[in-house]
Amino acid sequence: MNSQAAVEQEADPLMRPQGVADLRGEAGAPFTVHYPPDAVVVVSGLPGSGKSTLLRRWSAQAPEAATVDPRTVHEACEAVMPARLPYAVYRPWARLEHVRLLRASVRRGGPLLVHDCGSRAWMRRMLARAAARQGRELHLVLLDVGAATALAGQRERGRWAPRRVFDRHRRGLDRLLAALTGHTRGAAPSPAPEAASVLLLDRTSRERAAAVRFGPAGALTR
Repeated sequence: MNSQAAVEQEADPLMRPQGVADLRGEAGAPFTVHYPPDAVVVVSGLPGSGKSTLLRRWSAQAPEAATVDPRTVHEACEAVMPARLPYAVYRPWARLEHVRLLRASVRRGGPLLVHDCGSRAWMRRMLARAAARQGRELHLVLLDVGAATALAGQRERGRWAPRRVFDRHRRGLDRLLAALTGHTRGAAPSPAPEAASVLLLDRTSRERAAAVRFGPAGALTR
């Protein structure tokens, strides 16, 4: 396990990510991820990588945390538009509404879970600035499951991202992963500058991340 990933050795351990916590390929017991009480946690990954499944599991364990998912805004916009109008026509409006919802959710305070592809650095920077104005931290969870697994996930859910969109997200996430793991030429591993921590999960460790908790360090006991 990455030495920067602080994990309490308990029957149901708490993990407090610090820096880049790389759990890819780490088998073992389930654990609970612990963040500060007002953290903004962005769960990222390719379409089909399991972001929605992870967020549903975490939301059930931490009902005090609001969740922002662009799919919700997409469906709300779709519901008020004529059926014959393709989504591409009103996509800019939907994206604007999503950004407005994100900013309002950050201003509202309290723990926040955000569903995001993670390939757009400007989105992370915008969220980090909004959080910092409220004295809050941005934390990133990145699901690195590979393109084949993500495509299989899309097939299983019966909803596909357009190939050009999928490829664009993959290129953006590849750049982010290269920077995080030190594979960029001449660079050392480092967390995204806008994030207080980055938790890297793959198919195995994604299933181990059983729950999320928000609270001051030492406030949670078993």
